[in-house]
Amino acid sequence: MIAPSDIIVVGGGNAAMCAALSAREAGARVLVLEKAPEAWRGGNGFFTAGGFRFAFKSFEELCELVGDLSDEEKASMEVDPYTAENFYDDLMRVTEDCADPDLAMLVVSESQATVRWMRDRGVRWIPMFGRQAYKVGDKFRFWGGLVLEAVGGGPGLIEMEHASAAKAGIEVRFEAKATRLLTDDRGAVTGVVVRTPAGTETIAARAVVLAAGGFEANPEMRTRYLGRNWELARVRGTPYNTGDAIRMALDIGALPWGHWSGCHSVQWDLNAPWHGDRKVGDNFQKHSYPVGIIVNIHGERFVDEGADFRNYTYVKYGRAVIEQPRRTAFQIFDQKVLHLLREEYRIREVTKAEDPTLEGLARKLEIDVEGFVRTVTAYNAAVQPGTYNPAVKDGKGTRGITPPKSNWALPLDAPPYVGYAVTTGISFTFGGLKITLDGQVVDCEQRPIPGLFAAGELVGGLFYHNYPGGAGLMAGAVFGRIAGRSAAGR
Repeated sequence: MIAPSDIIVVGGGNAAMCAALSAREAGARVLVLEKAPEAWRGGNGFFTAGGFRFAFKSFEELCELVGDLSDEEKASMEVDPYTAENFYDDLMRVTEDCADPDLAMLVVSESQATVRWMRDRGVRWIPMFGRQAYKVGDKFRFWGGLVLEAVGGGPGLIEMEHASAAKAGIEVRFEAKATRLLTDDRGAVTGVVVRTPAGTETIAARAVVLAAGGFEANPEMRTRYLGRNWELARVRGTPYNTGDAIRMALDIGALPWGHWSGCHSVQWDLNAPWHGDRKVGDNFQKHSYPVGIIVNIHGERFVDEGADFRNYTYVKYGRAVIEQPRRTAFQIFDQKVLHLLREEYRIREVTKAEDPTLEGLARKLEIDVEGFVRTVTAYNAAVQPGTYNPAVKDGKGTRGITPPKSNWALPLDAPPYVGYAVTTGISFTFGGLKITLDGQVVDCEQRPIPGLFAAGELVGGLFYHNYPGGAGLMAGAVFGRIAGRSAAGR
C-alpha cells in the first residue's frame, strides 16, 4: 500500500476536475486517477463544444461572466433571459418528466454559481456566436437557452481545468486504471486498487469520488442495455469510458439508477472513425438539420426536423437514425440555407454530395431515386406560407404530410442541392448510480455508502429519453463541485 491521499478522484474529465478542485479548496490532499494516457486526457469533455446551459436573469449577468465583450459586440447581441424556471421546465419537458425533480432543481439552482466558481478558477467564457445564434438584421439572435462556451471549446475547457488543478497542487496520474474499491468491515470505502504499466497498487483514501464517465465505449454493455444495433454506433468521444467505475460501485452494492436503456446520441458523419478523433473533435456532428430535411436510404422522411430548436431534439434524432435501414440518414439542403449551416459542415472530413438535380443528388448519395423525388415533391407542395426566421420558432410549417415539419419549412427549390450522409454517434449513457443531494452514492438498501461519491455521466436519474444541449457539462460541474466538497468534509 502506498502513501494515502485524503481524496481519490477516478476520472480526468470535466466532472472529475471540478470534484478535485472543490476537494482541494476544502483543504484535502487530492489524487486524480485517469486510466487514459495523457495524450487522451479530458474524457468526453474534450469532444464537446464546451457549451454550458445555466440560468441567468439578464444580459448583464452574462456580460459579467465574459468580462471582455466590447461595446460593439454587446450591441450586436440579442439575448432573452433564461430563468431558473425556464431551465427546470426545459429539463423536465425533454426528459418526459422522468428526471428526478430534486436532482434537476439542484443542477438548475447551482448552475450559475458553478459557472462563476469555474471562472474564478481560470475557466474563461465567450458567447457561442457560431453555434447558438443566427444573424437577423444587424443582431445576433441567440436561441434555445444556451449562450456561453468555454474559450477553446471542449479542448480549451479541459486545458484550463487541468491548468487550474496543477496550480492548486493536485496530482494527476495517467495510465492508472482503478479496478476495485476497497472497503472495511462496515462497508465504508477506504481506497482503490489501481493497475498501472508498472503493476498493481493499493491506495488508501478517506473518500473516493467516481467521475469516470458512462459505458458508451463498451460495445457489450451498449448492446446489453441500449439494445440491438448499438454495438454498431460510432463513439463520439473517448474510447476509455467503458463503464469501469460503474461496475466497481455495483460490485460493492451500489444501486443502479436512471435510464439504463437511454443515451445521448447525435447525427454523426457516416464515415467518421469508430471512436473520437481529437483533431476533428465534435465537428463530425451535424446539427443544422432544422433548416433542411432528413431522409433515409429509401428517400423517406422519418422525423419532424422543425419540431423544436435543435438543442431539444438532436439527441432523440440521433437515436432515430440508428433505427433506419443501414443505420444511415441524409440531411438535405438547397442554396437558400447553406449560409445558415454550422461550421462543422465545412470541415475537410465530411461525407457529402452536391448536384443540380434531385435525381443526381440521390444517385451520388445512394438514396432510392424515385422515393427521394417523391418525398421532396410532396414536401415542397406541403410547405405553407409565412415569415421564415431561424432564430425563433416561426410556425412556418407544412400541411398534409407525415411527419410534418412544424417550423422553418422552406421548399427545396434552389439548386444545386447538397446532402450530408450521417449515422448515429453515441456521446454518453444515461444509466448509472443513484446519489444523494450531497453527491454520495446510495446502496441497494437506499443507504448512503460511507466514503463513496459520484459525479458526471455515471450519475443516473437526471437524463431520460432526451437531453437539453449544454446540460451535461453543467450537471457534471455542479455534481463534481458538490461531490468534491462533500468528500473533503467527510
